[in-house]
Amino acid sequence: MIKVKISYKDTLIKQIIITGHACYSEYGKDIVCSAVSSIVTTTVNAILMFDDNYICYLSMKDKFVIDIKVNNEIVDKIIINMINMLNEIEKDYPKNIKIRKENL
Repeated sequence: MIKVKISYKDTLIKQIIITGHACYSEYGKDIVCSAVSSIVTTTVNAILMFDDNYICYLSMKDKFVIDIKVNNEIVDKIIINMINMLNEIEKDYPKNIKIRKENL
């Protein structure tokens, strides 16, 4: 299962950690993993196009971490868009992706 942990400080999103594998299908053929990867990669690239100091990210085999250094209208809207898309995947594939929120 893919686990997405969204961490807030006050009302601002400060960190997103995505771990695991959806287990919908085998590695390389898993449409849920592919969708999540595409959404996250597109989001990170979009933010970095504006300013590469807005976020810091770390990509590993089954873990992706996004640390949000600057909360502004651009970053917040792009991150919220990513979360909304991940929520849609969670609705369609609840056995394969779980999103949770926590306060720092």
